[in-house]
Amino acid sequence: MIKTGANNMVTKTKTLQLVFLNGANKKVNLSLPDAAANLAGTEVKNAMETIANAKAFAHEGVDLYKTPQSASYVERTVTSLFDNTQGQSM
Repeated sequence: MIKTGANNMVTKTKTLQLVFLNGANKKVNLSLPDAAANLAGTEVKNAMETIANAKAFAHEGVDLYKTPQSASYVERTVTSLFDNTQGQSM
């Protein structure tokens, strides 16, 4: 977290997003928020092929991660204007 001049808090996150086609040829995303930030494209592609070849993930008889399509890092920045949740229990 980064504190800005106007008492705003900025939170930055970086997620590795993997896109596959499932067994029904529909796009499926797999997001990995704790992935290393410096992976090479070939490393990620090889890992995606390993996931696809394992055929370990299915839903109602359809392979979820059948064909690797793309991979990218998605960076997100959230600027909190105020937060009254600190110290409150649910």
